[in-house]
Amino acid sequence: MHHIHVVNKNQKRKLARRNNDLFIINFKNYDEVSGLRAAKLAKIAEKVSKKYRVRIAIAPPQHTLSEIAKYSIPVLAQHLDGANVGSTTGFMVPEIIKKSKVQGSLINHSEHRIPEKQIKSVVSRLKKLKMISVVCVKNVNEATKYAKLNPTYIAIEPPELIGTGKAVSKERPQVITKSVVAVKQAKNSTKLLCGAGIVSGKDVSKAMQLGASGILVASGIVKARNWSAIVEEFAKAVSKNQKG
Repeated sequence: MHHIHVVNKNQKRKLARRNNDLFIINFKNYDEVSGLRAAKLAKIAEKVSKKYRVRIAIAPPQHTLSEIAKYSIPVLAQHLDGANVGSTTGFMVPEIIKKSKVQGSLINHSEHRIPEKQIKSVVSRLKKLKMISVVCVKNVNEATKYAKLNPTYIAIEPPELIGTGKAVSKERPQVITKSVVAVKQAKNSTKLLCGAGIVSGKDVSKAMQLGASGILVASGIVKARNWSAIVEEFAKAVSKNQKG
């Protein structure tokens, strides 16, 4: 009986590790996901997530957050502000979006950089709220610095490769391996995601084989002609390369 208990414990650990892997689709403000089309992509992501047992999170345009949050996969804001709850106007506030079932946020994306002080504040608030924090960084130095805040994820995305179709895993594999080391050196629970230029399952596999715990993709999916096919291709690659 004792042996069975140990096996179950190991299985639990394995599952816990697998659950750390994440595949994020950032919708950005692309016209392809405007209007009702954001919900269409959300539905595809939800379906593929269940089929392949891969955690897929989506970051839809900000104004669609509460509508998209009804899907059963994690929904993230593309950006959050450091404003307080109460008499603040026009800001995205962590405590308020949580009450609309939004589960976390991208922070400091290359296209929406914010000051270090704000990054610290937003990460800290999301941690208190038990929400997902994904701090986007442009190089290894930033990965080292922000991993110390213990966000859920650091996402490494060299800005010059974003949207190019040239995957960081092919063009700059050392950026991923060095970032993996930088995140491990923080000696906390932060994991590394890899983004920029990912357009195929091969790019996804390579990123994860180099040590990433998942991917952050935007145009590689949103601009693809067949959303179902590409989300499935990426999910299969994540599934095959999951840790544990």
